[in-house]
Amino acid sequence: MIRRISLLPALVASSVLVASSAFGATPAAAPSILVRGATVYTLSSVDAAPLGDTDVLVTDGRIAAIGRKLAAPSGARVIEARGKPLTPGLFGGLGHVGLEEIGLEPSTGDYAQRLNQMRPEFDVTLAYNPETMSLPVHRNNGVTFAVLAPSTASGGSIVAGLGAAVGFDGSPPAAGRAMFVDLGASANSLSGGSRAAQFMLLKQAVTEARAPNLVMVHDERLLTPAGRQTLLDFLKGAGPFVFDVDRAADIRQVVAFAQRENVRAIVRGGQEAWRVAAELATARIPVIVDPLQNLPESLDAIGATLENAARLQAAGVTVALSMRSPDVYDAGKLRQAAGNAVAHGLPWAAGLAAITRTPAELFGVADRYGSIEKGRVADFVLWSGDPLDVTSLPELVVTGGREQSLRSRHTALRDRYYERLQRNAAR
Repeated sequence: MIRRISLLPALVASSVLVASSAFGATPAAAPSILVRGATVYTLSSVDAAPLGDTDVLVTDGRIAAIGRKLAAPSGARVIEARGKPLTPGLFGGLGHVGLEEIGLEPSTGDYAQRLNQMRPEFDVTLAYNPETMSLPVHRNNGVTFAVLAPSTASGGSIVAGLGAAVGFDGSPPAAGRAMFVDLGASANSLSGGSRAAQFMLLKQAVTEARAPNLVMVHDERLLTPAGRQTLLDFLKGAGPFVFDVDRAADIRQVVAFAQRENVRAIVRGGQEAWRVAAELATARIPVIVDPLQNLPESLDAIGATLENAARLQAAGVTVALSMRSPDVYDAGKLRQAAGNAVAHGLPWAAGLAAITRTPAELFGVADRYGSIEKGRVADFVLWSGDPLDVTSLPELVVTGGREQSLRSRHTALRDRYYERLQRNAAR
């Protein structure tokens, strides 16, 4: 009798072991790290000057000291920076990292609801997968945090739901939430074919939340009891409303809504935001810009320009950057986009702040991400050159207080097929 032995359990165990060792797992205890002689961009303020020839010491996962000629603790890993830039970990934008694995496979996408009802209580962070294979890939590009953002979809509503910031060290999403609302021509199919109906629906939803007794028993309600409570919490300041909107006229309506309801608003996209920059600055409404959008891809974006971020910043508007596409693979493109914004007039320091400190402040995680300060959990990247230059690469990534592996599934596949190519060439 031939005994059949299944190798599947062993193969699975082997795969898990390889994944945990090669793709970013860290040891139980975080050893001390001393980065010596770097050009340190602390971002302790948006316009903080870089510190030349400066050391950064990490002990027990926290930044213990920033200065010159620091002594290395016994057993510390010492990295000679030789003047290279050391920045906070970069922002990956607003998107679907950890909410979607394979774009062409619908069962792996958990970022939208299609319940045919306005559901502001829909919280995409509940679907977040901290073991997604995309995290090590993005860490390899110096990205250490992002915002999980819900999207609208056919069968849903203009209120996409709730999202939150998340670190790329495998930790759970942050406690604070933001509420996402889609406005403009792209959302017409969700509001009966008219952008005017979008603001009508928002007004009714606000009325249901603030004064539910004004909605009579037989009236058609937009919200569930949980939805009313969630919206009411945000109307009382639980977090920001993020309005995905482009046309200048629609942005003015957002400004009016925010002032009328006394809520914190953020404009996302804002391809024509530069046209209403003065109003946004006066209302203190930040704008999250995709610096690569410069074509009139719709009638809402006739005024699109590569100088959008620069013009907004010059007018006194707080500017952060994010790719407009929420696709998982777009998170790594953001520093290239920031370089584009700088090439079109945004000051270099403002460009770096727009993908570090500023988004961390907007989404309530500035105590952990976006700056390098004594006492903070260590979160920084040592670069081979200018971090806003696409040819520069991370040489050291520390996030969550631990040095991260620069190996990922992508690098493993690259090495595998490169070795095979070499063997074939040697035959």
